[in-house]
Amino acid sequence: MKTTTIKNAFLTLLALSALSCGKLDVVGTDSVKSFEKILRQAAGLVTPDEKNNGWSLAAPDSSVRFIWTRNYAESPRYDVMIEFDAAPFIAAGLDPQKLPENFVFHEGKITAGTKLGTETLTYSGEVSPLASYEQIVKRKRKAIGYHLAMDHYGVNLGNGNLFEWAKDMSANDKDLVFVLNPEPFLNAGTDPNRIDGWVFTKVTVDDENGKPIEVDKILKPFDLL
Repeated sequence: MKTTTIKNAFLTLLALSALSCGKLDVVGTDSVKSFEKILRQAAGLVTPDEKNNGWSLAAPDSSVRFIWTRNYAESPRYDVMIEFDAAPFIAAGLDPQKLPENFVFHEGKITAGTKLGTETLTYSGEVSPLASYEQIVKRKRKAIGYHLAMDHYGVNLGNGNLFEWAKDMSANDKDLVFVLNPEPFLNAGTDPNRIDGWVFTKVTVDDENGKPIEVDKILKPFDLL
């Protein structure tokens, strides 16, 4: 009897622990809510992207876009990525052929992204832009982060590149931010201060120990409101 009681108590504790962990994932849960608001506000900028088997959220000036897949098993190259006009970078000295392999230069565009997985995604309802983002939160939670200094949620695109959006658009003048690691561009001959339409600046982030540090980034922010 005692063994059964202890076992039942242990199973109850495990269930409560799992439930508690789910409730404590504020970043994952709230990122979905805020991303849904972004998609609604930018509805005219969200389109299917058949080439990449996913969805595209374009910037208001069409110079850059965030792309995320519907299905990891069918992505031609990356599951999450940003694609942007190469011309401002080339004008600032970039030799695209000197960029590392995680960048793709094609037809005047540069793509930076990463693979999240290889599995086939299954959906319980409509395959929509939001549902595909929810798959990232559900299956690849480590790819989603919260940037305290900017009050942004974001998707890690690998190698220091990110796509971020405001937690609260009404309290933020940077609703969408496309973020690039400047190092590969510096090594490929770019003067980061001469990239038209992009900002080379220092950004406060948390290091591996949770302490704030400043790092160099190339940013392209947009206000949707």
